[in-house]
Amino acid sequence: MGKNIGFISFRISGTDGVSLETMKWSEILEKMGHTSYFMAGELETPAGRSMIVEEAHFTHPRIRELYLESFNNRHRPPALTAGLHEYRELLKKKIYEFIRKFNIEILIPQNVLTIPLNIPLGMAITEVIAETGINTIAHHHDFFWERKRFLRNCVWDYFNSCYPPHLNSIHHVVINSSAQNQLALRSGISSTLIPNVMEFEKPPEPMDEYARDVRQSLGIADDELLVLQPTRVVQRKGIEHAIELVARLGMKAALVISHASGDEGYEYQQRVKEFAALLNIKALFVQDIIDDTRGTTADGRKIYSLQDIYRHADLVTYPSIVEGFGNAFLEAIYFKKPIMVNNYSIYSFDIKPKGFDVIEMDDFISQATIDDTRKVLQSQERIKEMAETNYALALRYYSYKILETKLEDILTMFWGKNHD
Repeated sequence: MGKNIGFISFRISGTDGVSLETMKWSEILEKMGHTSYFMAGELETPAGRSMIVEEAHFTHPRIRELYLESFNNRHRPPALTAGLHEYRELLKKKIYEFIRKFNIEILIPQNVLTIPLNIPLGMAITEVIAETGINTIAHHHDFFWERKRFLRNCVWDYFNSCYPPHLNSIHHVVINSSAQNQLALRSGISSTLIPNVMEFEKPPEPMDEYARDVRQSLGIADDELLVLQPTRVVQRKGIEHAIELVARLGMKAALVISHASGDEGYEYQQRVKEFAALLNIKALFVQDIIDDTRGTTADGRKIYSLQDIYRHADLVTYPSIVEGFGNAFLEAIYFKKPIMVNNYSIYSFDIKPKGFDVIEMDDFISQATIDDTRKVLQSQERIKEMAETNYALALRYYSYKILETKLEDILTMFWGKNHD
């Protein structure tokens, strides 16, 4: 019997990893016969099944103030405590309204009980779950202890109770084995590991007419390599390594950086631009003409999807220092592109042992990495071999079928075999 499922997040919009995985979960649950509803501060979801709550977004002015005060003080001022509880109460009422309005039978908080960008929201969700006992799947993509910027704060008591909460009706889901181990070690909470997935059962469509002029729009010549860095410009993405790789390849190339900095400031983006100029590399920041859907900019330029850019890429760079999982890795495999990937911990422990055939770096660009990249780019036969091997492995380990099986198991634990 189908259930009404309520997703709650800061935003379910755009191409960030949490939003993308949320929509994949929703798609699978809908195919299983359930109905998805959405609550967040920013939504690109069906209007009749959506509830926008501005205070749920981490960019809300007062929420942002509370966030900054929480991480810039060693001791909590009474006014900060009052402010946190004022917005906790406001958001709690909104969550109850969401549950009543759509007759929600299961909550799926998306990363809001692990990353404290909106502390009143984490507090509110925790209290609602505690008061109602509503069945909950808490989907954790990152944890606060993985980010240095969250470790100096004056809200440890809220962290200990809400990030994440230890309540009987919550089934916790993590996306990598390190998070699973740390969660158990730090809190005694057991969890299910469900990796990020893509619909490898359905190969990508061929390039259509709309996307044929991507290189021309970006100012990339036909004899120039398009090297794609498909991430936000934040420090943990290690984009300077991609710049160094392009500089040392000795091949005519442009580095296309797909996303803006987002919520982590613009200082690193400026550093990336300066480093590219220093090494005389053509680095293109194209976030203004890439979105999750096609369209037109205010000045009349075409907006492409990230998938359009992938189809033109000759190489994908993924030199991340830290990742919760690695959506861009799966995307490169899906579009059958060679990828240069840093041997970051989750890749090393969870992904690499599956046998993927990629170009690797180990925290810095070595001559071996450059030589390997050059050999791959000069051999279409080698590119095809890598693509076929990687696609077959991803279909086995990271497909929609894997997600469907895992979610079915959790729902069976809640309601039995027929979900009655």
